[in-house]
Amino acid sequence: MIRVLMAAAAASVLATAALAADEPIKIGFGMAETGGLAGNGKAALFAIETWADEVNAKGGLLGRKVEVIHYDDQSNPSLVPGIYTKLLDVDKVDLVISGYGTNLTAPAMPIVMQHNMVFMSNFALAVNDEFKYDRYFQIFPQGPDARHEFSRHFIDVALAQNPQPKTIALVGGDAEYPQIALSGARDNLKDTPLKIVYDKTYPPNTVDYTPIVRAIQAVNPDVLFIASYPPDTVGFVRAIHEVGLKPKLVGGGMVGLQFAAIKTQLGPLINGIVNYDLYVPSPTIKRPILEDFLKKYQAKAAGAGIDQLGFYLPPFAYSGVQVYEQAIKAVGSLDQGKLAQYIHTHAFDTMVGHVTFAANGEWAKPGMLEIQFQGIADNSLDTFRKASTYAILYPPEEKSGTIVYPYR
Repeated sequence: MIRVLMAAAAASVLATAALAADEPIKIGFGMAETGGLAGNGKAALFAIETWADEVNAKGGLLGRKVEVIHYDDQSNPSLVPGIYTKLLDVDKVDLVISGYGTNLTAPAMPIVMQHNMVFMSNFALAVNDEFKYDRYFQIFPQGPDARHEFSRHFIDVALAQNPQPKTIALVGGDAEYPQIALSGARDNLKDTPLKIVYDKTYPPNTVDYTPIVRAIQAVNPDVLFIASYPPDTVGFVRAIHEVGLKPKLVGGGMVGLQFAAIKTQLGPLINGIVNYDLYVPSPTIKRPILEDFLKKYQAKAAGAGIDQLGFYLPPFAYSGVQVYEQAIKAVGSLDQGKLAQYIHTHAFDTMVGHVTFAANGEWAKPGMLEIQFQGIADNSLDTFRKASTYAILYPPEEKSGTIVYPYR
């Protein structure tokens, strides 16, 4: 009787293992498919699904197909905890990644941590400074000191000009990302000649930016650093031109100026703005794998209703799941602790280059650009495919132009 029971138990274990081997590896996340961040959220989703299709065409991972499970977070942070609870408790996903941006990553962190899951984040600014979670990783190339790296080179560019500016205004939304960006900027301005003459936030539901710009105009700063999400960025650019604000330098942390839809919407209005970026077409940037991806991406983009350039988030979102792919193959399992340990201790060859992670999950080495928009004469998409539209000011090894200063 005992032998019969043992045989039955063994058969049950084998059957369970066989069933698990037939089931797909499920990767789950929320993503902005509607709302203010949808312009790039849908592009990130497209890139992740492209990766999954390519992996499945090669036989999957660990002999299993990959299934992508996603929900629309509507660019609304309040929906994120419910989405990740469903993914982990109901859908029983094997891996999680974040939605797009700081505001949509931070609310997921407590849920992910409770489940001890590895978490690859898509473009969240310094989120792990607060949580200090050892299974968190970030595919945004900000370096280990992300809070300060984000504004450092904008301020360096300002201080390098002649005559050197004397005053600066800081403005951003009352939300997770702008608050972190402004905090880092304040720290970076300590012990510099730049005096802060305006430092305020505005409600996330703001629609009229003219009063804010008029208040900034009243203190007449030489430099204006803006930490804004896409709808705010559009509002600020239009208000700056409407009011006639004329700082010597403006930009810094304006999310949205990397998106094709916003570039073509604003056109010549963004001439002169100095802003962070991650990739622009330039002979000084040599990334053949990324450029090959963009050719294929752009050929499908218009029909898919996504960002038609794809310079910003799509290559990085693809690279984030490439990290998972390489770690799973090396470890040979989906054990979260082993995967986290492997990602911490190994380098990864991705579409966006050779990536290693610091102890806090950020990139070990920064990889951001500081660019100035120049020579934009119209609103056509082809204008924003040209290298001449972007003067890369930083880093020195990829510099492609000279700043126009002061900004007009």
